[in-house]
Amino acid sequence: MNRSAPRSIDQYLKQLREELAGEDPALIQDATYDAEEYLRAEIAAHPDKSEADVLEIIASTYGAPDEVAGAYRDTEVKVKAAMNAPARRIPASGAGKFFGIFLDPRAYTSLFFMILSLATGILYFTFAVTGLSLSAGLAVLIVGVPFFLLFIAVTRVISLAEGRLIEAMTGVRMPRRPLHPGSTQPFWSRVAHMLKDRRTWSTLAYLVMMLPLGIVYFVVAVVGLAVSMAFIFAPLAAVADRAGWWGQPGQMHLSPAWMESLWALPLLLLAGVLLLTALMHLARGVGRVHAAYAKALLVDRSHG
Repeated sequence: MNRSAPRSIDQYLKQLREELAGEDPALIQDATYDAEEYLRAEIAAHPDKSEADVLEIIASTYGAPDEVAGAYRDTEVKVKAAMNAPARRIPASGAGKFFGIFLDPRAYTSLFFMILSLATGILYFTFAVTGLSLSAGLAVLIVGVPFFLLFIAVTRVISLAEGRLIEAMTGVRMPRRPLHPGSTQPFWSRVAHMLKDRRTWSTLAYLVMMLPLGIVYFVVAVVGLAVSMAFIFAPLAAVADRAGWWGQPGQMHLSPAWMESLWALPLLLLAGVLLLTALMHLARGVGRVHAAYAKALLVDRSHG
């Protein structure tokens, strides 16, 4: 489709978003950030020329919106191919699919993310609640508004870092660039824009909700690991106790008593393996669901 050459940065970015329509919102955010950063730098470097003249020159160097969109699509395919783990060969049987989770590196990283989320949840919750409280308390003073702007700016940096962590742990594409601040605006216009921006409040909601989510993730992961490992190693410890490896035989006792029976020990081992396998599947699922949740709250979708 033939398009008229963009005569302003806003027109260029609008055409770029239209060319990237249907792509991952995280990719669109990265592409528009890079384009806007480059365009504004070029216009600032040529103060003697109009914005339209500079854009005409840029079209032959940086590329037209459709060319830039195509380049980003190609790059995204290459990056995904490089970052994806090698293909796993899993048996087609039901048992093979069930136990094949142990060959998925994302299951391990997602489980680690669940354990780590308690610490990050405490940090995020403390930062968000403290920042909001101080912003409200200082609103009546002259330093209140600048403090709020600084608080929101740091919040967006944290959201970008959280996105990178989620991508590393789950493999789900997240933004690698922040939202571009745009052209220089009057002070109160920036304040109004931040207050009206949906992502300002969705990001704060994400930071606050990470505490209860982190508690749930941590408890499920730690209790699941503890119970499954106890079931797996209890039979081995019981056999070692009967053999007198710990000193006098009979020093270790399981409750209820029937668990010490020879017929019950293999069942405990099997139960532990099944619980651990189920936990790995749960961790992988939690990683995917949480990544989708994070993308919904942290990624700009106003132009997606």
